[in-house]
Amino acid sequence: MSRAKRVPISMAPVPERAFLVGVVWRGSAWPIDKSLDELERLAETAGAEVVGRMVQRLDTPVPRTFIGSGKVQELVSMVRNLEVDTVIFDDEITPSQQSNLEKLLGEPVKIIDRTALILDIFGLHARTREGRLQVQLAQLQYLLPRLRGMWSHLAKEQTRGGIGSRFGQGETQLEVDRRMIRNRIATLKSELKALQQRRDVQSKERMASPAFRVALAGYTNAGKSTLLNTLTGASVLSEDKLFATLDPTTRGLRLPGGRLVTVTDTVGFIQKLPHGLVEAFKSTLAEVRSADLILKVVDVADEDRARHIDAVNDVLQEIGAEKQPALVVFNKADLADPVGLQALLRRYPDAVAFSALTGEGLEGLLARIGEEAAATDRLVALELPYREGNLLRLIHEQGQVLQETYGETGVRLVTKIPKRLAEIAAPYRCAEDA
Repeated sequence: MSRAKRVPISMAPVPERAFLVGVVWRGSAWPIDKSLDELERLAETAGAEVVGRMVQRLDTPVPRTFIGSGKVQELVSMVRNLEVDTVIFDDEITPSQQSNLEKLLGEPVKIIDRTALILDIFGLHARTREGRLQVQLAQLQYLLPRLRGMWSHLAKEQTRGGIGSRFGQGETQLEVDRRMIRNRIATLKSELKALQQRRDVQSKERMASPAFRVALAGYTNAGKSTLLNTLTGASVLSEDKLFATLDPTTRGLRLPGGRLVTVTDTVGFIQKLPHGLVEAFKSTLAEVRSADLILKVVDVADEDRARHIDAVNDVLQEIGAEKQPALVVFNKADLADPVGLQALLRRYPDAVAFSALTGEGLEGLLARIGEEAAATDRLVALELPYREGNLLRLIHEQGQVLQETYGETGVRLVTKIPKRLAEIAAPYRCAEDA
């Protein structure tokens, strides 16, 4: 008697089938196909499989359903034929538009927008306590105005799971009401305030440090984490995914001349980055605002690099860092067309071309960082007593000693040192020092 052959059962989760909806607005700087391509990558990062997309040209959103009635009927047909689980709008939709669309498309199809999708991805990737609290706060603030008339919708979200349903970090249906959410928001703000005070203390300690501070800013997936790893030998997670890393990481970097600087990697930027998320992450982004030099990391192999630069500049302006000294770093130079790269460098004469993966251009990048750090140095003459051995060590590490003479009571030296170190050493400046 032959035994029936056993068929192995796959335990891998089945990805949600997502359908994208975009609108062409008059005067939009981003082509709709590029915007939807990015939305598709976001959906894939969240674990979905995109099975189709739809585009409509509008001057203003339709109040009831965001898109026109004819497009809604076409969407209903496409969703049924393609067995779609989730419809994702490229622009933010109102709570009433979301509710109306779900009624028209019927159960169990979910309707979410780009903001909800980005918040969901942040919820998946936040690792530190502060990062999780920041994401929870942004999610609840997004969810609060969407509670009206949506009790059954929220109940279904909890049971269905998947993209857009991880808001509240496991809150049950009974817990999700306006009063409880407002209380939770207040609690999160209080906890974040306490963490912010702790971060401020750490920031003041770094401010007191003479080390030159470099912050990496750039469009998501531009290679910032890989750049940090290449520069400092760190082991920060680096994946070909949008928002692979969220939490800031600071590492020390020894420049060729021996000078020590710090390099901080922060969350990546993106077009249409939700304002609430920028607000929630302001304490983290403060690392960028307080930096001595911002490296604007750009994927030079991406044809949308100019728009990415604009998006990064927009976020920097929103957090008050637009006037900070900055250096454009064209990353992934190994993948770029050589002729196009040279033309780009002529357009951005102060930029540096670099490959974080291969190390190509590393010496030039380190030299530019060193030049930027030295540009703020001060020339001072000091008389240090021998008891200030640590200060003398910092001067040798952080500055350039031009003259050094050892006497009976201390060391007399002429040196170029960072501004903050000059302020620390101010009590020992020689009387004849100009």
